[in-house]
Amino acid sequence: MLDNKSFREEAHKLVDWMADFYENIEKYPVKSQMSPGEVLQKLPRHPPAQGEDFSKIFADFENIILPGMTHWQSPNFHAYFPGNSSYPSVLGEMLTATLGAQCMIWETSPAAAELEELMINWLKPIMNIPDNWTGCIQDTASTATLAALISAREKKTDWSVNKNGFDSNKLRFYCSSETHSSIDKAVKILGAGAGNLVKVPVDERLAIIPGKLEELIIKDLEDGYVPCAVVAAVGTTGTLAVDPVDAIGHMCKQYDIWLHIDAAYAGTALMLPEYHHFIDGISNADSLVFNPHKWMFTNFDCTVYFIKDEKALTNTFEILPEYLKTSTRGQVKDYRDWGVPLGRRFRALKLWFVIRDFGIEGIQKRLREHIGYADWFGQQVTKAKDYEVVIDPILNVVCFRYVNTDMSEEKLNELNAELLAAINSSGEAYLSHTKVNGKYSLRMVIGQTYVQKKHIEKVWNLIQQKASTLT
Repeated sequence: MLDNKSFREEAHKLVDWMADFYENIEKYPVKSQMSPGEVLQKLPRHPPAQGEDFSKIFADFENIILPGMTHWQSPNFHAYFPGNSSYPSVLGEMLTATLGAQCMIWETSPAAAELEELMINWLKPIMNIPDNWTGCIQDTASTATLAALISAREKKTDWSVNKNGFDSNKLRFYCSSETHSSIDKAVKILGAGAGNLVKVPVDERLAIIPGKLEELIIKDLEDGYVPCAVVAAVGTTGTLAVDPVDAIGHMCKQYDIWLHIDAAYAGTALMLPEYHHFIDGISNADSLVFNPHKWMFTNFDCTVYFIKDEKALTNTFEILPEYLKTSTRGQVKDYRDWGVPLGRRFRALKLWFVIRDFGIEGIQKRLREHIGYADWFGQQVTKAKDYEVVIDPILNVVCFRYVNTDMSEEKLNELNAELLAAINSSGEAYLSHTKVNGKYSLRMVIGQTYVQKKHIEKVWNLIQQKASTLT
């Protein structure tokens, strides 16, 4: 069993290993090459009765666990959206784990609560969030969106559902078919039912058509439903489509509907003034979420949730048992009233480390580099004979496919699925896919913290090489 002396020795070794890991990460397959059940077969079926030497534990980590990991921090990781880390974030996470604080209310760790408040205030002017808004740090965008839609439910029903439950279930929620699945899940969890989530048609850019949204709202009002909330996406999961926030916001104000902006990934681009237009009209919105743990170089989990009406949030989630009553209540922000969980990690610390280490200009420089790399990649696809970009790229995501004019759409879809599998099974890069108007398309996401142009060039060469073996 580790004591202070052995902990110090092993911790030094681990930090050296961590630095080596980052230095040599490109030597590992990006996507784990393990087969289903392979890791489990190598692990003992029962826990040890007696404590084991740490060197043996770590050896099993290296020999069994590490080969079963997909390396999200590899500069050759271009799948999904990144789950980024960075050197300052890792150090902040280490200190968070060392402190082991439960930051549910101000009294349990004043610095955690006040640093969290500061991070919100730091980000608002940079991201063009209204000064009269406030916010907090949640674990994930799914949780923040759930908090937003439950708050919308309570505000619309004058906080009666929390007290009495649904008398009748007439609340309606709206989003596009391109919006993240967390919206569907949230509507189920809050009790409205999946049937009351209305999917709005999209245009050729896969963004909500405001006129179609208004038609659906008017029809629901005529049929006796109560429009409750609209979720507008600033960066959909598949293609980074951006819904017209300004037009939707005016409509929500007219019909007294809560507007939640899901900017989980693309929200980081609001750090750049040239993308502030993504949220034109935000003054008519009620809440916005974005994840620093995606594209802002901060370890998972760290979600920033901005909200216009603090009381709408706290009135929804506040519960005050005797053991949580404190003399400072009302003078401070007790963030356990700002969402679903009572327990809260000290997430603000690593975000503070990242912003201070990079600086705002350093973050902006890195974001612009990623967008530039994506522009270069899109140009290569466009110029190549047998490839096409399937939808105009936004920010640092390029959706493309291999094409052959002699093939049917069905065969092209099959061919591109084979191409993706060949790329990912090589271990040299990792991409994911989406479907754009029925076309199976590869997604090239360029957002890993330390990615360089040479890595993008390498992936483009790999794609062409693997495609040549399939034809």
